Amino acid sequence: MKRNRLGKSGIVVSEICLGTMTFGLQADEKTSFAMMDRAVEAGIDFFDTAEIYPVPPDAATFGITEEIIGKWIQSRGNREHLIIASKVTGPGHGWFRPPVRGGFTALDRRQIHRACEASLKRLNTDYLDLYQTHWPDHGMRQQDTLEALTELIQQGKVRTIGASNETSWGLMKNLWESEKHGFARFDTVQNNFSLINRRCESELAQVCRQEGISLLPYSPLGGGVLTGKYNDGALPQGARFSDYLVTGGPRQQRMARRFVNERTTETTHQLSLIAADLGISVTTLAVAWSKQHDFVGSTIIGATTVDQLTDSLAAADLVLDSSTLERINQIDEAIPNPMTEDGLRRL
Repeated sequence: MKRNRLGKSGIVVSEICLGTMTFGLQADEKTSFAMMDRAVEAGIDFFDTAEIYPVPPDAATFGITEEIIGKWIQSRGNREHLIIASKVTGPGHGWFRPPVRGGFTALDRRQIHRACEASLKRLNTDYLDLYQTHWPDHGMRQQDTLEALTELIQQGKVRTIGASNETSWGLMKNLWESEKHGFARFDTVQNNFSLINRRCESELAQVCRQEGISLLPYSPLGGGVLTGKYNDGALPQGARFSDYLVTGGPRQQRMARRFVNERTTETTHQLSLIAADLGISVTTLAVAWSKQHDFVGSTIIGATTVDQLTDSLAAADLVLDSSTLERINQIDEAIPNPMTEDGLRRL
């Protein structure tokens, strides 16, 4: 499997990363172990997790995903062969009840150090290769956050740092603060990016290219929409957005409607025609498209079963030709940014 450097760091990773947000909820420990084994067999050495996983977060399951990964690492004895990324919860998760650390999720020195120490313990490791802010905290001084993260690097507990769910402005602001004050700089940004959400191709892509930042796309299958399972009005049992649409609260339903709507399912249908011509699944097409961007360091895939990994892993050696990319772009021109209500490509 091809490998890419993360930003300007010394860390090189497989171009496909295993996301783990299902571990401990949709996927039990045995299944999670099997998925990690399968990923390693396929050449993946990059795993992404977070202290709040599994998703959706809950006090009863908080930290379980990291614990499962830690048990697996201990049983396999392979820590030195892996690149492990985790995240500190930011204020964007303050709406979960009961809240993380009693609601104290500001990205300040105390909370960042507390979160990192707890993640290290759960993961059975003494260092993280990549530590990311899960949601930005634009209401506080960025230099306070960066100073705390820099301390973790100086202490040998973290190798490099990144952001998740960050705006172009937020990323540039942090890079400016790092340069101004001599703090460690972000090498990665992990944002939602897929064939039904291509907004990263505008401003954020330019930031990544010009500043030497690697995008780590999550949800390359659009929350499962690009598998086609929601087409024709289907709400498959046990699927996350099916549950959100049927029994979820107002915020969950609003999120689900962003992913599952007439525009996203029509886009998926059109993409399925291209995939059929290539003799592959839409899943394989979507992952291949994601990892083919020059500003992408590694595309994060996820699953609830080992079998579900098969189509994503099939994208490892697949390079889409120019005519296929043009057909994909034609769909985007006809149905621009289907995850926004008005279809406009908002920056």
